[in-house]
Amino acid sequence: MALFGKKNTEVVSKEKTVKAVPTKAVKKVVKNSEKKEIKLMVAAPVNSNRVIIRPRITEKATIKADMENVYVFEIAKDATKIMVSRAIESIYKVKPLKVSVAMNPSKKVFFRGKRGVTQGVKKAYVYIKKGEKIEIV
Repeated sequence: MALFGKKNTEVVSKEKTVKAVPTKAVKKVVKNSEKKEIKLMVAAPVNSNRVIIRPRITEKATIKADMENVYVFEIAKDATKIMVSRAIESIYKVKPLKVSVAMNPSKKVFFRGKRGVTQGVKKAYVYIKKGEKIEIV
């Protein structure tokens, strides 16, 4: 039975079959074994348009892009570094050297007599090789 999105999978080995193991535990079983498993879990393809929302064009971001070959993107709240790296490869055809993720939290504001909340944003800093460029129009 799967509760709250945890999926049970089956790992087949030469000696025995392990059933009803949560997904996170399967990764550990596959890594810690002595390569006896036949069936390995494969990562699902990444929807690039859902992971990367838009490039973040600010003064700081343009200076970093010119001087250090670091590009800044706004990404989905649930996106990971690996997902961002695969999305950059598929959209811009550039392999990132490193991806750093930063979170700007939402903040409470008081504007024109009303209370509100600013929207938080998750950013990804994508480092690429010195000779390569990403065209952001």
